[in-house]
Amino acid sequence: MTAPAPRLGVLRADGRGAALLARLAAAGLTLLDGPDPSADALLVLGPVDERALLAAAERATPVLLVGCEHAPGLWDLAGLVPGRTLPPHEVRVRPGPGAGQVADRLGGQELLLHDSWPLQEKVADDVEQLLTASSAFRDHPVATWRPATSVATLSLGSSTRTLDDPAFARLVFRMLRHVLGLRDAPAVRVGMLGYGAIGHEHAAAIGRTAGLELTAVCDPVEARVQAARSYAPSLRGSSSVEHLLADDEVDLVVVSTPPNTHAEQVLRALEAGKHVVVEKPFCLTVEQADRQIAAAQAAGRTLAVYQNRRWDADYLALVAAVRAGRVGEVFHLETFVGGYDHPCNFWHSDAEISGGAIYDWGSHYLDWILDLLPQPVSWVSATAHKRVWHDVTNADHTRVLLHFEDGVEAEFTASDLAAARKPKFYVLGTSGAIVGDWQQERLITRSPIGLVAEERFAVSDAPAALSLLGPDGARTLLAPVTPPLHPFHRELADALVSGWPMSVTPAGSRRTIAVMEAATASAADGGRPVAVPS
Repeated sequence: MTAPAPRLGVLRADGRGAALLARLAAAGLTLLDGPDPSADALLVLGPVDERALLAAAERATPVLLVGCEHAPGLWDLAGLVPGRTLPPHEVRVRPGPGAGQVADRLGGQELLLHDSWPLQEKVADDVEQLLTASSAFRDHPVATWRPATSVATLSLGSSTRTLDDPAFARLVFRMLRHVLGLRDAPAVRVGMLGYGAIGHEHAAAIGRTAGLELTAVCDPVEARVQAARSYAPSLRGSSSVEHLLADDEVDLVVVSTPPNTHAEQVLRALEAGKHVVVEKPFCLTVEQADRQIAAAQAAGRTLAVYQNRRWDADYLALVAAVRAGRVGEVFHLETFVGGYDHPCNFWHSDAEISGGAIYDWGSHYLDWILDLLPQPVSWVSATAHKRVWHDVTNADHTRVLLHFEDGVEAEFTASDLAAARKPKFYVLGTSGAIVGDWQQERLITRSPIGLVAEERFAVSDAPAALSLLGPDGARTLLAPVTPPLHPFHRELADALVSGWPMSVTPAGSRRTIAVMEAATASAADGGRPVAVPS
């Protein structure tokens, strides 16, 4: 029987933390208004009347104090004496000596936030220091737990910027689990169905993510199974799908087979009682997506699509600028990928297997568009050209136009006939614009006889150079945002062992499939607008 959701009493100053509370509710916590006696724990956001917490202290109800503004009596219960509060700055949050599970999957060995926080002049001997930050080359506690009084602190979280940060919300969730005595479920044992070009990426991420363990690989090529053993020497190898799905020591299956087989293999894995991660594209039709989502819900299993490029450095910077309002309201967005090159000689260029060019690169670029613009799409129109590369079946050049219900428009172009490239990103807003220009990265080395040798990488492998342009023509370069370490796999582990929801959802992946299926139908009909199913 599933344990009841923890009940969280919330006390907050000035109505702060709405986005934070919404994320906690999505994670399954039952939120109560004020110091409800039935609450399993209390969350305090900002300065509140300390008398409201005295009864909770007498009942030994765990309390988490967030922010740096609290009454002296509450700091005393926490076993802390705060001193000078530092001004807002970039804070590198690191595991402290008592971190335990709070710091699991932190995103590397530190988490970057922007906030002010107080230095602690005194820390009682019975206080556990869970997380720290550095000031003047000294580590100071920013998250603590005092079992004797059941009071925890997270002294970051004084600004709206921090309270609205999804990474901070996850940190609050981890702290609440700690004070409630909730332990993460055992590590999820992962089996990989197919170990192709992206197999090493999954294997490396699984091996470095607390809560995941690579235990099996199924691939018809024995050399690929052996390659996987470089990451997990004791894994079980097989060429039989049935053997993998019948393995009781596999909890989750990563489906990494060609796109036209995704739906079939996902449904088989769900029927076998496994959680499933499937490579992008999710599948080829909305009907297939709906069957997979329904099957996962019926089985009570997690289903996720590996949209790994949601965390590309340039896309993260673009999202941050747009959501901070730096271009005003976005009304036009274009994305482009390509050049003048022969397509790859693999199933990616076989429309029957891959779904076509719209599905191949569109699995990333249309996913970006739909993540950035969450409003409903009313219709799409698409065109496709087949003019030069007749040895493959994908179109040589495709363009997809999305028309949203509120009048916003977006465009995605993928081309193997573009002797002149368009920018990777072209965003127009009511008060500015963002342009992402392609960069050609080169590696300069010496040949065996000492001559200079130059290797050029595909432009799609490098982040775009982003520029923010104002109405007056002012241009500001936007720095790429460094992504956390193995973000998708960290989110996956969080969802499976602690219940923290993933940012990539089956519903969002279905939305991308709906657009790509409608665009493919439009291209086959000369560009006729096609409605996108809801």
